[in-house]
Amino acid sequence: QDQLQQKIICPGPVTCLTASPNGLYILVGVAESIYLWEVSNGNLLAILNRHYQDLTCLCFTDDSSHFLSGAKDCLALVWNLYSVLQAEPSQIPDPRHVWSRHSLPITDLCCGFGGPLARAATASLDQTAKLWEVSSGELLLSVLFDVGIMAVTLDLSEYHMFCGGMDGSIFQVDLCAWPVQRDRTFQTERENGKVFKGHRNQVTCLSVSTDGSLLLSGSHDETVRLWDIQSKQCLKTMNHKGPVTNAFIVLAPANMLNPDGKPSAPLPKFSKHLHGTESSDEQGSEGLTLRLGLHQQESGESYLEKARKTYSQMYSTREKNLVGDQEHLTIQVSELEEEVSTLRKINKNLFDFSARIITKPAK
Repeated sequence: QDQLQQKIICPGPVTCLTASPNGLYILVGVAESIYLWEVSNGNLLAILNRHYQDLTCLCFTDDSSHFLSGAKDCLALVWNLYSVLQAEPSQIPDPRHVWSRHSLPITDLCCGFGGPLARAATASLDQTAKLWEVSSGELLLSVLFDVGIMAVTLDLSEYHMFCGGMDGSIFQVDLCAWPVQRDRTFQTERENGKVFKGHRNQVTCLSVSTDGSLLLSGSHDETVRLWDIQSKQCLKTMNHKGPVTNAFIVLAPANMLNPDGKPSAPLPKFSKHLHGTESSDEQGSEGLTLRLGLHQQESGESYLEKARKTYSQMYSTREKNLVGDQEHLTIQVSELEEEVSTLRKINKNLFDFSARIITKPAK
C-alpha cells in the first residue's frame, strides 16, 4: 500500500482545494474563508474572508500571479497573489475584481492561458456560463442554457468552452462563432452536433487533453467518461463505487512509472495559525520565511510593489495599444481611399486618351 506522506488537519470541512502551478502555494476553501499555505514550510500566510457563504471553487492563473474564488454567495473574486502576500496579517486585502453578474451560486471556475491577461470562465446554477477578462474584469460572453451548469472548462487553444449540466448533458460552445454576441442562448434542439450525451446524472468535472482531441468528464452517475470531441462519441467508460467529484487529465511525471520513485522532499505539517502570530514556543528554529516588501517600507519600493506597478503598466500599455491601433487603422483606411480615388482618375484619363487615339480619323 502507498504510504501516507502527511495528514493535515484543517480548521473545518474542505469544500475546494488547489495548488499554484509553480508548486509554492496551496489554497483551501473552508466555509466562507480562503486559507493560503506555503508548501515548503507549512506556514499559513493568509486567511481571506471576503465571501458571505461557503466557497465552492478555486483556481490559479497559469503564471501563479492571480487566483480566482467562487462561492454560494453568487460572487467570483479575482485576487492578486502579491497583494495578498504583502498585506499585514491583521489586514484583509481587497480583491482585484468582484464579479457579481451571476444570480445563483457559482459552481465552477476555469482560467485560460496568459497569466494576468488570461480569460476566465465561470459556471453557475443560474443556467449561465460566463467568460471574463482577468486584466480588466470585463464580461466578454454570457451563454444561457436550459439547465443549471455544474462544470466548465476551456480547450488549450480557447476555441471552445465545455459546460456540464445538471441533467448529464455536456455542451460545446464555440467562442469564435460569428456574429459576435455578448449574450447568447444555447438552444439544444438547434445545436445537436455540439452536445455530448451519455451521463445520467449531473456532470461534476471536465478536462480537455493537451492536443484538444479528448474530453474527460465525471458525474454523479458514478462514471468517468472519455469522449472524442470531433465526433462526440464516448470512447471509454470507467465505473466507480460512488459519485465522482473530480477528475482531470494531467501530463505524467517522468518518474510516475518508476516503482522506486519517491517525493524528493517530505511535505511539512501545515500550521493552524497565521504566520507571525504564533507564540515563541510553537515557532521553533528550523528556518526563516522572508516576506518581501515588509522589511523595507521606509527604504523605497519593495519588489512586490514594483511587480504590481509593472503589471498595471502592462495593462495600460495594452489598452493604449488597442486604441492606438484603431486610430492608426482609421488613418490607413482614409489614405487607401484617397489612393484608390487617385488611381481611378488616372485610369479614366488613360481610357479617354486611348479612346481619342483609336477613334482619331486617319489622314
